[in-house]
Amino acid sequence: MSDRHSPPETRIHAIIERLRDAHPDATCALHHANPWQLLVATILSAQTTDERVNSITPELFARYPTPEALAAADRAEIERIIKPLGFYRQKARYIHETAQKIVHDFGGEVPDSMDALLSLPGVARKTANVVLGVAFGKAEGVVVDTHVKRLAQRLGLTKAATPEKIERDLMRLVPREHWIDISHLLIFHGRRVCDARRPQCAACVLNDLCPSAEPAL
Repeated sequence: MSDRHSPPETRIHAIIERLRDAHPDATCALHHANPWQLLVATILSAQTTDERVNSITPELFARYPTPEALAAADRAEIERIIKPLGFYRQKARYIHETAQKIVHDFGGEVPDSMDALLSLPGVARKTANVVLGVAFGKAEGVVVDTHVKRLAQRLGLTKAATPEKIERDLMRLVPREHWIDISHLLIFHGRRVCDARRPQCAACVLNDLCPSAEPAL
């Protein structure tokens, strides 16, 4: 029987199973209809909330429904639409140049390989993993955002501090068939239960498996 002091290898299956039961609705929260929309939304989601991204993408996608349309857009108009997100000039440049590269180098189709996605402006492993996992069902890595980082550390699944090292630790620990889902599960649990400032340890389904938890009463 695993407990919070057991090695992570002996706890990980129970952690995944309990999170699945607790969050059966865990999925990508960014609204999108195709890989192109997901790629743009994920680039825009850096350092802001999914809810805020979802509030501006309907206008953006209505105006520029394809990479070709966005590639030909006026940069100032893109900036106007996404200005509420913050860092809007940099993000406008990223999605504009990404659209142009997709048109010129990939025939207008979002590529479905890690190397190709990483060649796009504004795309690092987190964004590439989101697109590969959600849009194409390809498990090439694990998405590490602030929630995944926090929970992986609290659960004792990693001692690393950087997203790259945390991802490597999770890829070693989590069976590959769970690489796509584990990030959604940790993100939902982080939003709903394991808050950054006030984690609800007493109500957490992982209490007895978490080395950072306050014991349940």
